[in-house]
Amino acid sequence: MPPLIDIADLSIGFTTHAGTPAAVLRAIDLRVQAGETIGIVGESGSGKSTLALAAMGYLKPGLSVLGGSVRFAGQDMFAAGTAVPRIRGGRLALIPQNAGQALTPTIRIGAQITEALRLHSNLPAAAHPARVIDLLARVRLAAPTELVARYPHELSGGQQQRVAIAMALAGEPEALLLDEPTTGLDVTTQAHVLDLLRDLAADTGMAMVYVSHDLGAVARVCARVAVMYAGEIVAEGTARQILRTPAHPYASGLIAAIPVLHAPRLPIPLEGRPPAPGSAAKGCAFAPRCTLAEDACRAAPIALLDAPDGGTARCRRAEEAVRLPLRQDGLLRTPHSDDDATALLRLDGIAVQYARRSLWQQVTGRYPSTAPVVDRIALALRPGETIGLVGESGSGKSTILKAIAGLLAPLRGTTSLAGTPLAPNVSQRDVRDLRRIQLIFQNPDESLNPRQTIAEILAQPLALYFGLTGPALRARSSDLLDQVRLGAHYLDRLPGQLSGGEKQRVALARAFAAEPDVVLCDEVTSALDVSVQAAVLALLDDLRRDHGTACLFVSHDLGVVRALADRVIVLYQGRICETGPAAAVYETAAHPYTEALLGAVLEPDPDHVPRLLAADVVEQGPPARGCPFQNRCHRRLGTICDTTAPPTHHLGGGHLLRCHLPLTPHPEPAA
Repeated sequence: MPPLIDIADLSIGFTTHAGTPAAVLRAIDLRVQAGETIGIVGESGSGKSTLALAAMGYLKPGLSVLGGSVRFAGQDMFAAGTAVPRIRGGRLALIPQNAGQALTPTIRIGAQITEALRLHSNLPAAAHPARVIDLLARVRLAAPTELVARYPHELSGGQQQRVAIAMALAGEPEALLLDEPTTGLDVTTQAHVLDLLRDLAADTGMAMVYVSHDLGAVARVCARVAVMYAGEIVAEGTARQILRTPAHPYASGLIAAIPVLHAPRLPIPLEGRPPAPGSAAKGCAFAPRCTLAEDACRAAPIALLDAPDGGTARCRRAEEAVRLPLRQDGLLRTPHSDDDATALLRLDGIAVQYARRSLWQQVTGRYPSTAPVVDRIALALRPGETIGLVGESGSGKSTILKAIAGLLAPLRGTTSLAGTPLAPNVSQRDVRDLRRIQLIFQNPDESLNPRQTIAEILAQPLALYFGLTGPALRARSSDLLDQVRLGAHYLDRLPGQLSGGEKQRVALARAFAAEPDVVLCDEVTSALDVSVQAAVLALLDDLRRDHGTACLFVSHDLGVVRALADRVIVLYQGRICETGPAAAVYETAAHPYTEALLGAVLEPDPDHVPRLLAADVVEQGPPARGCPFQNRCHRRLGTICDTTAPPTHHLGGGHLLRCHLPLTPHPEPAA
């Protein structure tokens, strides 16, 4: 049968100031059959998203088609006419990477999904409300009847992403283009959403083009994988061929850069950087970074050749590339060893409540008796130590960081820095305390001023905290950029001229410009590809070791936390379930929730199947009494779990557990 999506010899580019064309996509050939799922992987700037948008007949401003064609079900997607707009969003749908920017901020969630149903489905208007609720429930959003009345800013990033997925599914598309669709999702939600997509593709024959830097997610949903580098497809084959016996050194480097869940080592980043878009090399674009490159690789373009594993690869030395090791030992991390040091940052009994309080409640002090979203949080962070906070979306990880930074005032409890209590609100804190605690946000697009140069962004903390001006300010800014592997030539650029990984490094430089004692990292690697992520993790560890900076590291990626953290705190619904040394928590998980999290982790292996809880449910908030995990626990004991807060068990070596279960061996959770 003819392919549903047919991309033939496609080149897309822009015109330089000299008037010459520069290609960002070069001679792409890709065909997708109905019901087939193909993954497109590669670093930031490799052209993945540009290719996905081109499949819809859309080009970013400044780009044009230099050659080739794109057809969907025989329709030329770049032809003028009314057919293409009708195809988009209905028969061919897109799930964008940044749902926060894709959703209309002034329209409620229910109305936005209803609009998608009105435009792209044949359902009568009377059936729209029930269908909206059904779509939100299918993507595992708690309390969908309440969510329909909310605006996008009232949802977390993970919730926004699931709404975007629901909108794309509203028109029951024939093909789905997914641009990093699970980036902001926690491990259990990601596993469930990927299973949902697999089931939809199997049941409806829907084709999927899955763009991602997450090779574990690609392994779970994709039958075929294409690897892109510098605007070209450099390797293509089945998921098993690409992920187990890659015939291109670049693919091997990507796999080696993935953190290993059960190894306390930092992953190995790829050396060097990819070429700038449009600056194609004469020969192999990967040659400057390749350990196998020889003069012939740089002399002339290389075509896609048959590889030893059965796929294709743009490599002259594919037979040697197949034998490159995929799982390297990684970089041995110097662990924090000063266990007897006095705590630098201490939290005692912190509780946070998001409930809106009327003026009458504030005057009388009579507040509703709802359970706090975060409660009984206690931790002690030592100088030079890294503690990882893990848990699903809504577990309170970011809330704890905001309470420490003074952006949220706790309902009760105290926070102290070097033995001195901190004011609950940031506006009440001394400027010295502001300098000593720095918060790095998840999305640098929202935390960097787009109208300021990098020099102006870095100048603010340097001038505020140290009074630097003139040449001294410029020199210190250059030094900071050198520390984050960027260089002084970035100072006069705007954030929009940087890649996602480069912007996140600027955010790191700005935080360390204050020479903080404590750094609060909120999902700082979630939007980065695996090679940039590996470099950022190594950078964070270097800064910790060189400056003695303590770090609270929040992440959905349990492999990243294992690589970086000395200790781990597992949170569920704002309550601590388990805490202890990273090795103890990962290797001998004692709490049923910790087991569920570790079991849901995806591996870059097409034969790996995550272990999900049977008959799992989605909860909107913590129960009023008993264990917070009582409704989902596969080893629930009964009444005591429903009514009594779990006791704290000391397992030795600082490993603590809050659970009613006896401390005996137990079976794995149900598949």
